[in-house]
Amino acid sequence: MACSITALFTPTPYTWTKIEIFYIPITFLPLFFITLFIAEEVRNSFKKVLKFHQRKDPRPLWQVGVGMIFFFTQIGFVEVFWRSLMVYELGGMPLYLVISFMNAFLITVIFEEIFYPRKKASYKN
Repeated sequence: MACSITALFTPTPYTWTKIEIFYIPITFLPLFFITLFIAEEVRNSFKKVLKFHQRKDPRPLWQVGVGMIFFFTQIGFVEVFWRSLMVYELGGMPLYLVISFMNAFLITVIFEEIFYPRKKASYKN
């Protein structure tokens, strides 16, 4: 969220949005801490609404969430810190979106395999 908002405000004519500290835009820093607070509140709200503590298997919600967070994080970092990578395309689609999607899919599968191993099926002969 902080990356996306920073990327939106960077091309504006306001000079304070172009100030950088160690190549980190100054707008990113306060927005990052605000985002942490908002994310915690949203997480708690979803837990209450979806009755997360009462579910027997919390896996489906978090499996999708991990991939989504990873996807948007990669896109945001490219938009803010590596804008030069945004020009490459693959058949008309920005390449950074394709790579982010593939990485998010892989991290979702890896997360699933590490934290939720398959239970061995018992076969009767």
